[in-house]
Amino acid sequence: MARGRRRTIHFSKLYSFSCIRSSFKDVHAKIGDRGYSRVVYCNEPDNPEALQLRYRGNYVSTTKYTAANFIPKSLFEQFRRVANIYFLVVAFVSFSPLAPFKAVSVLIPLLVVIGATMVKEAIEDWRRRKQDVEANNRKVKVYGRNHTFIETRWKKLRVGDLVKVHKDEYFPADLLLLSSSYEDGICYVETMNLDGETNLKLKHALEATSPLQDENSLERFRAVIRCEDPNENLYSFVGTLFYNGREYPLSLQQMLLRDSKLKNTEYVYGVVVFTGHDTKVMENATDPPSKRSKIERKMDKIIYILFSTLFVIAFVGSVFFGIGTKKDYSGGKMRRWYLRPDDSAVYYDPKRPEIAAILHFLTALMLYGYLIPISLYVSIEMVKVLQSIFINRDQDMYYEETDRPAHARTSNLNEELGQIDMILSDKTGTLTCNSMEFIKCSIAGTAYGHGMTEVEMALANRRNGVAETGHISSDVVEHSTGDADSSRKSIKGFNFRDERIMNGHWVNEPHSDTIQKFLRVLAICHTAIPVVDKESGEISYEAESPDEAAFVIAARELGFEFFERTQTSISLHELDYETGEKVDREYELLQVLEFSSSRKRMSVIVKSPENKLLLLCKGADSAIFERLAKDGRQFEDQTKEHVHKYAEAGLRTLVVAHRELGLKEYKAWEQKFLKAKASLTEGRDALMDELADKIERELILLGVTAVEDKLQKGVPECINKLAQAGIKIWVLTGDKMETAVNIGYACSLLRQDMKRIVISLDSPDIIALEKQGKKDAIQKACLASIRKQIEEGFSQINEAKKGSSSTKAFGLIIDGKSLEYSLKKDLEKSFFELAINCASVICCRSTPKQKALVTRLVKNETGKTTLAVGDGANDVGMLQEADIGVGISGVEGMQAVMASDFAIAQFRFLERLLLVHGHWCYRRISMMICYFFYKNITFGFTLFWFEAHNSFSGLPAYNDWYMSFYNVFFTSLPVIALGVFDQDVSARLCLKYPSLYLEGVENILFSWTRILGWMFNGLLSSIIIFFFTTNSMIPQPFQKDGQVADYEVLGVTMYTCVVWAVNCQMAISINYFTWIQHLFIWGSVAFWYIFLVIYGSVSPGISTTAYKVLVEECAPSPLYWLVTLLVVVCTLLPYFSYRAFQTRFKPMRHDVIQQKRLLSCNNDQIDASGELPVRVRGKLRHLRQRLRERES
Repeated sequence: MARGRRRTIHFSKLYSFSCIRSSFKDVHAKIGDRGYSRVVYCNEPDNPEALQLRYRGNYVSTTKYTAANFIPKSLFEQFRRVANIYFLVVAFVSFSPLAPFKAVSVLIPLLVVIGATMVKEAIEDWRRRKQDVEANNRKVKVYGRNHTFIETRWKKLRVGDLVKVHKDEYFPADLLLLSSSYEDGICYVETMNLDGETNLKLKHALEATSPLQDENSLERFRAVIRCEDPNENLYSFVGTLFYNGREYPLSLQQMLLRDSKLKNTEYVYGVVVFTGHDTKVMENATDPPSKRSKIERKMDKIIYILFSTLFVIAFVGSVFFGIGTKKDYSGGKMRRWYLRPDDSAVYYDPKRPEIAAILHFLTALMLYGYLIPISLYVSIEMVKVLQSIFINRDQDMYYEETDRPAHARTSNLNEELGQIDMILSDKTGTLTCNSMEFIKCSIAGTAYGHGMTEVEMALANRRNGVAETGHISSDVVEHSTGDADSSRKSIKGFNFRDERIMNGHWVNEPHSDTIQKFLRVLAICHTAIPVVDKESGEISYEAESPDEAAFVIAARELGFEFFERTQTSISLHELDYETGEKVDREYELLQVLEFSSSRKRMSVIVKSPENKLLLLCKGADSAIFERLAKDGRQFEDQTKEHVHKYAEAGLRTLVVAHRELGLKEYKAWEQKFLKAKASLTEGRDALMDELADKIERELILLGVTAVEDKLQKGVPECINKLAQAGIKIWVLTGDKMETAVNIGYACSLLRQDMKRIVISLDSPDIIALEKQGKKDAIQKACLASIRKQIEEGFSQINEAKKGSSSTKAFGLIIDGKSLEYSLKKDLEKSFFELAINCASVICCRSTPKQKALVTRLVKNETGKTTLAVGDGANDVGMLQEADIGVGISGVEGMQAVMASDFAIAQFRFLERLLLVHGHWCYRRISMMICYFFYKNITFGFTLFWFEAHNSFSGLPAYNDWYMSFYNVFFTSLPVIALGVFDQDVSARLCLKYPSLYLEGVENILFSWTRILGWMFNGLLSSIIIFFFTTNSMIPQPFQKDGQVADYEVLGVTMYTCVVWAVNCQMAISINYFTWIQHLFIWGSVAFWYIFLVIYGSVSPGISTTAYKVLVEECAPSPLYWLVTLLVVVCTLLPYFSYRAFQTRFKPMRHDVIQQKRLLSCNNDQIDASGELPVRVRGKLRHLRQRLRERES
């Protein structure tokens, strides 16, 4: 075992890594208190005290249900819907004599609908269970009683077990790191499943446990861990290890969390601390915030309207029934003697008309219940699931490079995609690639690197007065950045082209010694690890960030290859500028002063082969320039100018500097530093930062690096299309203002003709106050400044609206500090009013919290649908706050995707997701719901008219099973086909005419006007069907022998007219027919006749009024077929006339596009469109030619 250990760099000897050792702090004093009571007995499986603790096992379940609670819990979920509760009550009451139909005819459709939804829930939960089974049955090596490691399943692990995890394996539980294949007990961990970050984290075992390397030493290992109780905090851990009679403080640096992965380390030994649902990843596995679409919320209101209608008509009918019943027996005279009012039950007792009316009211509530669509919810759920499948399988949203398709993580919000009014977007990794490329640099005041970035091209267009169209050719960009050496192999992270310093030519430059030092800093000042491919021998680098990897690669390509890292040294293949030959040089690594957000710089202290002590530093311009020595500012002015130009070009810059240290100076500093490092006081870290700051002084400037985070392909075109669709876009980024603004120009978010309103707090007065440190005065001055700038912005916009200014569009740019004050209660409304009047908004230097607050402000103030798009863990709050969160599955991990509602691989796919799928889903769901209410009102009110025609007797017009199957079999499938397949225009035309998307933004298709219009159409259809049918059939002889239509025949005829009318209404409403829609529409009608024949052939005791009614009475009668044809045509005529008038005189947007397509279609365009099959296109050409011949 010990032979396998890796003798590599002792990171524990370096400053930055020794900093991560735990120290006793106040939190460790809490061990044993409430919240800090967990005790773990390590490697003692039979310890009685350990057995008494009874901690959870390592079995994990993410399912919603269990076998025991599935039925009750699922039923509870179903009956949270008011419509389902109503039908359940009706089903129970239908067992009483009050019911106008048999109980079974109500119960079976309810069971079908509830059962279908429960089956869907069961299938989804079964998929989750399969994932759980897979995770629980993964294998891991655990230290057994025979003192060897044996393989076992994850679910069998217990707290206190010793486990061995190998490279590229996931950790099965939350482990305390004991030792690793590295001598000093470090290991590398990928936490992408936890926090979304792909850069590796370094973990460090305690020095006391690092020697535990073989089975013999582990056999004697006994220890106790006292630590915090299970909690969801991923970024802290408090505990104490009691080992060999001593106490050792524990921190997160010794913890290996479940579902993170071991990388670049052969193996680790660990002890299980938290298992199963006690692990931090499971403690964080909370459900995302529940989101409901605006259409779904409005649908609930419509249901309440229908319930109100139901109660009103039931009440009206009951009143008239009570009045009629009272008149039946008055003064000893019977008005309707054939009803025998003198000997009637309580339901028709003229002596107690009030009670009869109340009982009739209950009967009517059941009878008119068909106004409420029982299958609406389950049909919508089925449709949304199928829509999600189409989104997931859309080849035009598949990104081949990363093998990632689009993914609808929820189906509840499909229609919301078609109603987006505002997009709030991250920049880095969302609009850009987050794949850094070294593209330019400035060394000794000389700029190197040819080619133009997308941002520089946009800048050139602005300066030359060229109108931007939002399209920057990718070919042009690639040509401009890569024309120096087109034959050169593409290298990830390196897009630098300049023959002056490439291929070793830098040795001929005037400041070749400075160039050598610059490249040496890039090759040494980092924490990257070289990884050698055993097959090819090529070296790649594992770095903490893409920027750092780009610097090491750039140094390699320019002659300084970093190839080995040992315990205390870094080795390079260097190009010697004096001899022009490659030499191997080894630098002794003394200290690493790591980069942090507060320090804004990173340094290393090394000893060169010439025994010189060198401090190599790189960092932000604000951190480095102030630390330069007087004689180290030789190139400062030129370098600052280049920094400004690079920032304008959208490039990320870091300034590079160095200094030579004297031996005495370093020894004196090191002594203080080691003393500070060994201290256990609260201010230990601050003291070390202060000492690091002292050594990072008197630097000599070498130059500046510039790396490009390139725009993703198609971003400008996508933003331009979304703007044409009426969607406003705000960018919320953590970048500098200059970088963000120029990216805004490059991606067409900002345009040349746009006036910029900039809100910042960089005024001299505020800077002076900040230096004085007067917090109250600073806050007061900042608020006053922001208020003044907002007012000035309003005045500019008002002037433009009045016509006194040529500028009509404005872009608002605000930095993070100003945004903090703008989001305060007394300023947020005025800030929002200013922002909403601008065409584009860019918030720079935004924190994750500010992103979420801005999203909430926009959502609450506009009341319209907002969409947030991001790719990193810092975007999670914004994604969850927005109505819809879209995660980009980029290089920053999957945290944003896991918190999102929809996931795509590239920003440009947002165009198709919204303009095509969003528009279609919104239109389909809107039409589907309107049609559902139309068909139920049509059917329900025929029952009301029939009852009114019969003195509100409570007798239904139709057979029980006719009514029960209406929503389930005869009208449901065509609606589902509409919701899945209908298209008003093709995908190509959706993208060609983005203005079509405004139908969803303005909510035209699901406005109250349209909803009430469909309801009125249903009411009108019911009137036509009932009165036309009764007036056509009742006065006429129905059979050849002169027999008139009876109750059964009238019911069948009226029902036939309803089935034909609502299905034909669907046929004339559909824009895009497929064979499935034909099958469902005409199949539903055919199934009605098939059902009549089959059900009518059953014995009269079961089929009752349906017994042979079609075969013997209706089918032989021509009047039946004639009335059906006449009534159906008359029913469809109002809607058909309305649509004809609307299309001709007041067309909707999709009507205009359809007409344009038909009018402008010539032969070539039809052939090129590819929208129609070849045979259809041929027929269209033939028909067009015949029309032209007739006209001529």
